[in-house]
Amino acid sequence: MGPAMMERRMVGEVFKYFGKAGVVAVRFTEPVHVGDRLQYQGPSTNFDEVVASMQIDGAPVPGVAAGQEAGIKVTQRCREGDLVYRM
Repeated sequence: MGPAMMERRMVGEVFKYFGKAGVVAVRFTEPVHVGDRLQYQGPSTNFDEVVASMQIDGAPVPGVAAGQEAGIKVTQRCREGDLVYRM
């Protein structure tokens, strides 16, 4: 993979993980949209997947702006403080 393939940008931080629902709550520092590939990384977390759905206060949204908080359905466990990157 060349340097362009490895480029990633931090877009937010996990502040809550809901294990039963498989949802992370993320505080975003950059705009993110459904369809973006995000990487979740922390001391014991490291996976990436495409955002299939996002919600704000239980309502589906197509994306978020910097400064917003939203829930994202994930297939693996995350932890508070994990960083979120756009691939």
